[in-house]
Amino acid sequence: MFTAADWVAIRLTAELAALSTALLLLVGTPIAWWLARTRSRLKPLWSALVAMPLVLPPTVLGFYLLLLMGPQGWVGQATQALGLGRLPFSFAGLVVASVLYTMPFVVQPLQQAFEAIPPRLLEAAATLRATAGDRFLTIALPLARPGLVTAAVLGFAHTVGEFGVVLMIGGNIPGKTQVLSVAIYDHVEAAEFADAHRLAAAMVAFALVVLVTLQLVNRPRKTEPAA
Repeated sequence: MFTAADWVAIRLTAELAALSTALLLLVGTPIAWWLARTRSRLKPLWSALVAMPLVLPPTVLGFYLLLLMGPQGWVGQATQALGLGRLPFSFAGLVVASVLYTMPFVVQPLQQAFEAIPPRLLEAAATLRATAGDRFLTIALPLARPGLVTAAVLGFAHTVGEFGVVLMIGGNIPGKTQVLSVAIYDHVEAAEFADAHRLAAAMVAFALVVLVTLQLVNRPRKTEPAA
């Protein structure tokens, strides 16, 4: 059904999405918790910075990432000084770009889940001498589980569907940076419409599964009437 090159692109896309999602949950969860709990006057600014990828064209973000991670950028100079090489046109560069571009799709569902937790539950735990860490791990995270699932699913799916950012940062190097969306573009450019159709249809099916999953996760639960 798929060519050998297509399978390589599928594998690379799955690895990119899995790694990016794991990093996003690790980084995005404390950010979402802070945004949900802070009373800082700068909260609107920080929330806007997190949400910027929602309104920025992917090419704009990709362009500035290229400048930062290129040989003249401070990130690029730092990675070269540390012996890590250059991030553009590498898998590591794709991961960095994907994490930044997908950040709001993970942080916002988590923030909404944390904000929905009744403050009295956390206050009651505090009166029982539970530390801030205990309150977060034993109360906040379990209650925010639907938000965590939504964030993970959206983060993974959004990374799979990325095009502009990954093309700007990674280019189109088969086996190295050519992910599914770029592979479809490559097939279309080569007038290989049957191959493009197979990959595109697979992504449509994947998107449908993701949306159905989110509907099931966020479906209101029926409560039993009191006896």
